[in-house]
Amino acid sequence: MKNSTFKSLVCCFLLMNFSCKEEVSLSKNEQIEKKVDALLKLMTLEEKIGQMSQIRHFEEDADVHITSKYIGSIIHTEGPTPGKTALDWQKRFTELQKKALSTRLGIPLLFAVDAVHGQNTFEGATIFPHNIGLGATQNAALVEEIAKITALESAATGFNWVFSPCIAIPYNDKWGRVYEAFSESTELTEKLTKASVNGHQGNLSDPKTVMATAKHFIGDGATNFGVEGGETSLSTKEIQERLLAPYKVAVKENIGAIMASFNTITGISMHANKALLTDTLKVGMNFDGILVSDWKAYSRFGGNDIINAGIDVVMAVDGDLGSFHKGLKAGIKNRSVEISRINDAVKRVLRQKFRLGLFENPFPNADLVKEIGTKKHREIAKQAVRESLVLLKNQTQILPLSKETKKIVVVGEHANSAGLQSGGWTIHWQGTKENYKGATTILDGIKQHAKGEVVFDEKATKQQFDADVAIIVVGENPYAEFFGDIGHESNQLELMLTKEHQQYIKTYQEKGVKTIVVLVSGRPLVVTEQIEKSDAFVAAWLLGSEGDGVAEVLFGDYNFKGKLPHSWPTSTEDYKGKYGPNFWDDSIKPLFPFGFGLSY
Repeated sequence: MKNSTFKSLVCCFLLMNFSCKEEVSLSKNEQIEKKVDALLKLMTLEEKIGQMSQIRHFEEDADVHITSKYIGSIIHTEGPTPGKTALDWQKRFTELQKKALSTRLGIPLLFAVDAVHGQNTFEGATIFPHNIGLGATQNAALVEEIAKITALESAATGFNWVFSPCIAIPYNDKWGRVYEAFSESTELTEKLTKASVNGHQGNLSDPKTVMATAKHFIGDGATNFGVEGGETSLSTKEIQERLLAPYKVAVKENIGAIMASFNTITGISMHANKALLTDTLKVGMNFDGILVSDWKAYSRFGGNDIINAGIDVVMAVDGDLGSFHKGLKAGIKNRSVEISRINDAVKRVLRQKFRLGLFENPFPNADLVKEIGTKKHREIAKQAVRESLVLLKNQTQILPLSKETKKIVVVGEHANSAGLQSGGWTIHWQGTKENYKGATTILDGIKQHAKGEVVFDEKATKQQFDADVAIIVVGENPYAEFFGDIGHESNQLELMLTKEHQQYIKTYQEKGVKTIVVLVSGRPLVVTEQIEKSDAFVAAWLLGSEGDGVAEVLFGDYNFKGKLPHSWPTSTEDYKGKYGPNFWDDSIKPLFPFGFGLSY
């Protein structure tokens, strides 16, 4: 039988499962459930396991695997891009989608990407402040608008699924992903979770929206000593009260997917924790979406144990695809995995594909390409920069700066690098130190607003001591995931400024030049001494592509609005315990409390 003929029969079968009269009386979700059940009855075991499989588009034999292994979803990660332009990306994903549609049942693919602060894998897209900066804005309406733009620009590059938002509650600033989360505050995280989910998803069948993913379930930000993938030793009550609440909000807002986390609880990998993944999340919260694994989870966290625990889609990358398919088939054969578990997983995948309207509109919309990085989108990003800035000190009232200031010296490489000001997950997984397409730097903004002389002294070696004021921009180099953990063997990061950056500040302070310090970081740092000796001190977080938003506030076009999304530490001694100074027991008094922020 020809493939097209078979698929015509499939369509007839789906339609025959409920009459026209019945269809009118059923809700949209009820209609989808009928279609899902009908399609599931037609599927072979190989097709079901294929729908549970996620691979990268650039892997060897990816094209072949889509048709031979009936792959259900594609992920774009660090590695070769689908092309130079957005249309190139769409073309590549269209090619892959056509392969999926050519299979026996013609089930369309999902295309996923880590768009965590804009469509940050595509150069030229609008890059927003990371979530920690959005937490500082406390502006739910703004967060929802940013999520809408992220969804639109992600769809414009061919994606229908994003791995965002991260709704972890970080308790230790040593964790390398603090900036991916909104706040240490459960209440604030709940509010911004609702906004982000609604912004990303909207009406799922609208081609301008995408399926969102809450991550990482659960306890990833609350590991002992802030270790990525470490042990979360909080009590059941503490997890329930502090960590689960944002997920309840996400589920209530019909989030399409949730990603499991790398950490362990009572020594059990979260990927294999049935009590939390199935009993708590799927049954207890009535989550009907996709529970997706994190990177290479099948081989890392127990093989079929993760399927039995509740994982529906496996990130079968870096050689895991073959072992996953072979291992799961063997598990079903020896009855260590029940076919009912497989059917549940596949129904969840099909359900979201129907909700997204992929069976009717499987291909990306070329008309959306013109929406990438537009002036309107960048204005929203600039607004987010302005509202995220937290003024920690302005004792001498040096701010706002007069635009008529005769001479300003701008110090530090972070002032003149879009990559450094944006942090990890920007163009590349671990970020970049270079400027990238469409972005403006902090220095660009200062030069645009100042009417007097502006001199850039990158390494504080030009001895511009006759300047009226020094704007010194210092901070962390980009990092992502475990590479950002303080104490990880792969890095030499500390919870304070490098000696070089401390010297930038000292060089001008010791010469009596008034200093405004702008800190670019993914978390609070121990900068007590630098704050004490500065005339003004600003926490700017990781601000994305619109660096000129900083200048707009420094020169008084806008007031400071940002409030600390995290308590601010006084000393590195604060981090000796398991949880760090952000633990909610108030045993350590912060230098500045959660919610602190000055204004003009």
